[in-house]
Amino acid sequence: MPEMTYHNARDIKNIEWLRQMLKNMPPFCAEFFRGITPETTPLTRVNYARDLMIFFDFLLEYKSCCAGKTIPEITEDDLAQVTMTDLETYLDYLTVYQRGDKQFEDDEAAKERKLSSLRTLFRYLFRKQRIPSNVAALIDMPKRHDREIIRLEVDEVAKLLDAVDAGSNLTPKQAEYHKKTRLRDLALITLLLGTGIRVSECVGLDMQDIDFEINGFLVTRKGGQRVVLYFSDEVADVLREYLDWRRTLDAQPGHERALFLSTQRRRLDVRSVQMLVKKYAAVVTPLKHITPHKLRSTFGTNLYAETGDIYLVADVLGHADVNTTRRHYAAQSDENRRKAAHSVKLRDGGYPDQTKK
Repeated sequence: MPEMTYHNARDIKNIEWLRQMLKNMPPFCAEFFRGITPETTPLTRVNYARDLMIFFDFLLEYKSCCAGKTIPEITEDDLAQVTMTDLETYLDYLTVYQRGDKQFEDDEAAKERKLSSLRTLFRYLFRKQRIPSNVAALIDMPKRHDREIIRLEVDEVAKLLDAVDAGSNLTPKQAEYHKKTRLRDLALITLLLGTGIRVSECVGLDMQDIDFEINGFLVTRKGGQRVVLYFSDEVADVLREYLDWRRTLDAQPGHERALFLSTQRRRLDVRSVQMLVKKYAAVVTPLKHITPHKLRSTFGTNLYAETGDIYLVADVLGHADVNTTRRHYAAQSDENRRKAAHSVKLRDGGYPDQTKK
């Protein structure tokens, strides 16, 4: 396999971004982020920082000990005064809140992520004996309501890849753009559908991460763990064709290693991938809101349908807790059991008509 690369251009950008954010955060945050660096990626730390800034805004507005302060003036003593009631109020606050001139509405998943960020901070400060208790650990995670998995059916997967390959049913402007990006778009969407890789992991790939001798690639998972994922010969063929073309491109400085480039010759970002998936999916399944994550769900669904092994699906998708996987994909088993209940007929006409003697 190629040599591991721990900090690509995207990581460096996030490290620099976090340094800028820390200038407007309480002083204890600098120690906190240094402490969790070995077990987190730069992107994870940036997301933690964003979540914590929202909590600090809440403290300034709702906690009397923080009244009149700015965020950098918040202390560990202020955090020590946070109660369970405060945190429950914070979760309710996240339902609808204002930041600047924008209004936000968090669902259960967003609330869960923000509480998880908060738990990480409180756990660290408590372990370092900077606060007397870890009140965040006492708050239950927001209950998620089960939602149907939106995914592509088998025939829709084939139609999507055909649409990306041919550029069919695109607007004239999109068709002109497609001429420049066909190989890239086909390789990218094939990789998403064929491996279940996260979009953030996908845009972080470098060319040297791909190894065709084993049909595998190195990927940096959540928490910074580097693992090898494998792909089929079908995916390999598409990647080979794309890489032959990719090596002819002159990337912008700092982006030379990036596997997927934008038309500006810079590493492709998550937002751009979301937009291109939306563009092609609208041609094939206009009634479904298909995102890169839905392509990941499609892979997970197909893998579970083929193997019935929830632990295998969890491992390949990189879920730290198999219960996360079970929550998303076990509904398939329930659906199959429901079908089975109606597949076996005990009597040709169902129950006999009791009115007939």
